[in-house]
Amino acid sequence: MSRALAWLYVVGGGIGLVAAVALILERLAVLADPTHVPLCSINPVVSCGSVMESPQAAAFGFPNPLIGIAAFAVVVTVGVVGLTGFTPPRWFRLGMLVGTALGLLFVHWLIFASLYDIRALCPYCMVVWAVMAPLFWYTLLDTFALPSLRRVHSVILALWYVVIVALILQAFWDFWTS
Repeated sequence: MSRALAWLYVVGGGIGLVAAVALILERLAVLADPTHVPLCSINPVVSCGSVMESPQAAAFGFPNPLIGIAAFAVVVTVGVVGLTGFTPPRWFRLGMLVGTALGLLFVHWLIFASLYDIRALCPYCMVVWAVMAPLFWYTLLDTFALPSLRRVHSVILALWYVVIVALILQAFWDFWTS
């Protein structure tokens, strides 16, 4: 594992962990007091309350942020261990690649659900969306020697962000322009 990837795991995983914890704390506050308005509910579109109340918010029968707490804790731990100089075996690196790929697939499903089913955006969720792409992408590049992709890695990642922003603008264009 490269030192840069270890730092990405610590920082990106830490950001994702903070977002997941914040979201679960908001969920617990709503459960304790149904009249609680989450801090991340700003308007009809930027409303984590709407997202939390959707069936997609508990895809596996429990709140999705619990998955994030567990997964991002692992990512941060792997990053810290990587910073000590430990080089994980190939099977472990492949496991991290599978884990980040599954996380990215789940995030894409949640993006689609937020934009087209729930019709609301959760700021904490969007933070998770933002960190999952580089976590997967740089894990892929670190796991496999892909010289042709290494030359354009920043462009591909930037394009992913541009597409997501364009989809958000398109999905809520009426709201943004009124």
